[in-house]
Amino acid sequence: MTSTPFQGTHEPALEWPDGVLDVPALRASGQQPLPFREFVVKVHSRCNLACRYCYVYEAQDQAWRTQPVTMSAGTAERTCRRIAEHAATHALPSLRVILHGGEPLLAGPEFLRRFVRRLRELLPQSTHCDVMIQTNGTRVDADCLRLCHEERVQLGVSLDGARDVHDRFRRDAAGHGSHARVTTALRLLGRPENRAVWGGILCTVDVTADPVATYEHLLTYRPPAIRLLLPLGNWTHRPPGRGPDETNVPYAEWLIAVFDRWYGATPGPPVRISLFESLLDLLLGGPTRTETVGGAPSQLAVVDTDGTLTLSDQLKTAYDRADRSGYDVGNDTFDALLDHPGVVARQLGTDGLCGRCRECPVVSVCGGGHYPHRYRAGTGYLDRSVYCPDLMALISHVAGAVGDDLRRARECHTKARP
Repeated sequence: MTSTPFQGTHEPALEWPDGVLDVPALRASGQQPLPFREFVVKVHSRCNLACRYCYVYEAQDQAWRTQPVTMSAGTAERTCRRIAEHAATHALPSLRVILHGGEPLLAGPEFLRRFVRRLRELLPQSTHCDVMIQTNGTRVDADCLRLCHEERVQLGVSLDGARDVHDRFRRDAAGHGSHARVTTALRLLGRPENRAVWGGILCTVDVTADPVATYEHLLTYRPPAIRLLLPLGNWTHRPPGRGPDETNVPYAEWLIAVFDRWYGATPGPPVRISLFESLLDLLLGGPTRTETVGGAPSQLAVVDTDGTLTLSDQLKTAYDRADRSGYDVGNDTFDALLDHPGVVARQLGTDGLCGRCRECPVVSVCGGGHYPHRYRAGTGYLDRSVYCPDLMALISHVAGAVGDDLRRARECHTKARP
C-alpha cells in the first residue's frame, strides 16, 4: 500500500482533496489519469418539478440561479467537439453521454436531436456512443419517443414508488404530485415497440416507505432495470433518518428487504438492479457496475448549461460551488480536468480513502461508498461514507446469502459424486 501524497500539514481550512492532494507528486510517481468515459451534459438548468430532496435546487449550492436556462447552440457545439476530441486523444472504443438537467426534455426535441446528431458526426468512427436522457417522466410523449427511436437514445425515468410515496417529494411548484404523469410515461415505454428505448427506472430510497411494496410497485411496469439510490447527504448535512446512532441501520434494513425478495425470486431475479448485482460481483471477485460501491476509479465529467466543466453535480450537497473546477469547454480540454484534485482523488482507489476505510475488512466490496457521501466540513471527502453502518450491514447480509448458496452447492456436489 502506497501512502497518499499531501502538501504540508492537513489544516482544517484545507479540505481534502483541494489544496491537500499533491497532483504533480502523484504524476511523478507514475500514477496516470484514466480518461473520461461518461459525460453528463446539462442541457436545461430548470425543472418543471420542485422535488423536496433535489440536490440541484434544494441543497447547499445555488449556482443554478445564474446558469443559462437552456444550453446555447454555440455551447452545445463546443461541448460536442470537446467530447469528440477526448475520444480521439485517448482512442476510446466507447463512451456514454447522459443528457441531464433540471429536466432535459424542457430543451425540446429539436435541440436534443441536433445535439445527438452533431455529437455522433464529430466522434471518431471507431468510438461507439450510447446516449441516455434522464427524465422525471412528465414530458414523455410521442415526439420524445420518436426522437429516441430515430436517434438511438434511451430514456431513464425517475419513480420513487406508489402514488403516496412518490408524490410525497416529487411534486410541481403548485404542490401537485407527478405520479400519474410519470406512470403514463412508463406504460408508454412498456409497450413492445418502445422497450428498446427504455433504460429503466431510477428510485431514490425512502426509508419511511414499505420496501417490498415499493419494489413490487416498480415491478408492475416491467422495467428492464432499476437503480436504487441512497439520498444524497454527508456528515455535515445528514440524509433523512441517518442519525448519529450507528447501531440504527434503516437504509440497510430497507435494502435487505428488497434484496431478499429480488434474490429469492423463482426462477431468478426478474429485473436488473445494479447495486445488488455489483455487491454479488464484488463478493465473488468481479468488478462493480455502479460508482456507489466497489471503489472503481471515477471516469465521469459534467458539463453545465454555460459550458463549465464540473466535478460532479452531486457534490452540490456539500457546500456552495463544491462542484466547480474553474474550467470550461470554450477554453479547456477534458484532459485539463483530469488533473484537478477533485478528479484525481476519485481515481486513487483505496489510496484515496481514509485510514479507517483502508483497514476495513469489506473495503474491497464497499470501496468507501459513494464519494459525495464522505464529506465532512473541515476535512473534506477524506472520511467514511455517512452510510457506513448501513453498507456494512447490507454487505454482510448479501455475503451471508451468497455463502449459504455456495455451501448448498458444495453439499450437492459432494452427494452427487460416486
